[in-house]
Amino acid sequence: MTQVLHYAAFTTDPDGGNMAGVVLDAAGLDDADMLAIAAEVGHSETAFLTQAPAGAAEAGRAFTVRYFSPKTEVPFCGHATVASAVALAERIGPGGLVFETPAGTVPVDVAADGDGVLWATLTSVDPYVEPVGEHDVAQALEALGWRVDELDPDLPPRIAYAGSRHLVLAAATRERLADLDYDFEGLARYMTERDLITLQLVWRESADTFHVRDPFPVGGVVEDPATGAAAAAFGAYLRDLGKVGPSAVLTLHQGVDMGRPGLLRVELREGDTRVRVSGAAVPVFR
Repeated sequence: MTQVLHYAAFTTDPDGGNMAGVVLDAAGLDDADMLAIAAEVGHSETAFLTQAPAGAAEAGRAFTVRYFSPKTEVPFCGHATVASAVALAERIGPGGLVFETPAGTVPVDVAADGDGVLWATLTSVDPYVEPVGEHDVAQALEALGWRVDELDPDLPPRIAYAGSRHLVLAAATRERLADLDYDFEGLARYMTERDLITLQLVWRESADTFHVRDPFPVGGVVEDPATGAAAAAFGAYLRDLGKVGPSAVLTLHQGVDMGRPGLLRVELREGDTRVRVSGAAVPVFR
């Protein structure tokens, strides 16, 4: 029987953040097995790990990782990466890990804070940001039930990628972000046609603090409580727009409106195009 571990990521509270399933030994599981397990688990993603062969440069700390939502495989998932890294660190000790994902190689460092809580920092694959046409934006807004005049004109819509693709839409007010009631099937079709994993809906509290929400209908989930992949893409988005300096640290609050608050730390470093996302994770016993 396959053992599935349950972790809450981007939180120190088992009732907060985003739940992820973690299978530390997925050897022998095929695609159908992994999808069936993810559907039974029911979290927005479950990560399936297979240890790299003996003799690899990072022997014992390198893994192939695949991510499945209840409906489909996704190329990269930040919160399940954080959860998996913490689960491994609890068993083999903190330090560096290497995850080979469908999106590419993702290094992860795990360290304990002063209270002994384990935090994982993932380094994304190379990101990109691309424009999105007015017609596409209008269709997304229609599915959300938002108006164009409810957007923040200083943070224009873009598609951002740091392992998976996300449409970034910035609300002008916290109230607009809090009121999320969208056309599930319509938005799922829209996203599938454009190879989007989530919509990264944001509201800017200050230059370095944001509140975010992530509809995830393509994965069979109404909303993701904490989304590390979208956080990394959002860091690349802000840098591309020139809204942050070459080095910056951002704080993202997510899950508040769902009653599962999570905290994501996004770091940009001068001279490195990649984005780092950090968060804690704690086991949830079932």
